[in-house]
Amino acid sequence: MNAIQLAAPRGLMLTLTLLLSAGSAQTASPSTPGSTAAQGARPAPAKALSTAETIELRALFQKLRPATLRLEHCPPTNCTNPGGVGTGFLIGDGYALTAYHVVQGAKTLSAQTLDKKRYSVEVIGYEEQSDIALLKVNVPAGTPFLPLAAAAPAVGDALLGIGNGGGTFLTSKTGRLTGLNADAGRADFPAGTLQMNAPLVPGDSGGPVVNAKGEVVGVVSYIRVARDGNPASFAVPVTQSDARVADFRNGAKRAAPVIGIALANELSQASALPAELFTRFSEFFKLDLGSTPGAFFTNVYPNTPAAQAGLQPLKYDTAGKRLSGDIVTAVNGQRINNFSEFQYAVRRYKPGDSVTLTVLRGGKEIQVKLTLAPSTQING
Repeated sequence: MNAIQLAAPRGLMLTLTLLLSAGSAQTASPSTPGSTAAQGARPAPAKALSTAETIELRALFQKLRPATLRLEHCPPTNCTNPGGVGTGFLIGDGYALTAYHVVQGAKTLSAQTLDKKRYSVEVIGYEEQSDIALLKVNVPAGTPFLPLAAAAPAVGDALLGIGNGGGTFLTSKTGRLTGLNADAGRADFPAGTLQMNAPLVPGDSGGPVVNAKGEVVGVVSYIRVARDGNPASFAVPVTQSDARVADFRNGAKRAAPVIGIALANELSQASALPAELFTRFSEFFKLDLGSTPGAFFTNVYPNTPAAQAGLQPLKYDTAGKRLSGDIVTAVNGQRINNFSEFQYAVRRYKPGDSVTLTVLRGGKEIQVKLTLAPSTQING
């Protein structure tokens, strides 16, 4: 669901960059799940792969490539212009794993194998919070598949990724595991991921991350670019004993809980402003947000819990002066200081749960109760 576009006050992006760079401020307060502290220490630089490791991974790539898939948003009989491209991999009996965001919202899906043949795809189960999905692919019996690892990998392990990034077709990316239990710092990305230095790019999402034994240890999920410009790749860990895979085979589909609000792209950098910068941001842009830190938002989608509860989005005039808008300061009594913390607080619950928001409206504190909806209902 895309946020509406909003004309931002002149100089917004530059000043936000300066605010976020000032002093020791981070993109979230130290106590939040998305903070630098919660992500753990920065991984130490990994040593380059040895010649022997490179040769070994190259041989593995040739062996395992026939079990990987190019996933496309189009029917198998007419796929000249796919609406989206990602990666998946077979795990036996026609089942395949991928990242949920690769198939999310797709009306039709097809899978292309190494021999360039296309097959129909059905989404059997998924968990949006973990960004992982199980597919059923109509491949013939005897099609190669990849085994899941018996145990989790260790930091320093050499890893192989296979994907369709950058317009390529089932190519390899290699590197090392640089961290365990990594956090993206964003509520809408999965936590507890494997961090790698393999140079993955969009299109590789959903592909397998394979250890030196040829076993899958993770499913490629997202890429984060650090402030120094260096990218890092992240994968959702998966092993033979992963209960989610068994649940997916039984049709489990777990959507994320949502309220139905959004923050316009021009203000997205303000979504995680720490409390000490909230007032400075408000004063600089004459948004009249007050001095109490909280989550503001620019859009309320119709027919959503937020709309039904009467939440009011931020509105301001061409001079940047705030005209109206709610500031959410707590979720079920849990204090929040910004939009990012608001997202994390909501995602601790599940669709169907009721939550009470503490809201500042017109300088007065009110309580707003609503029931969380599944993202699939709102996206639909």
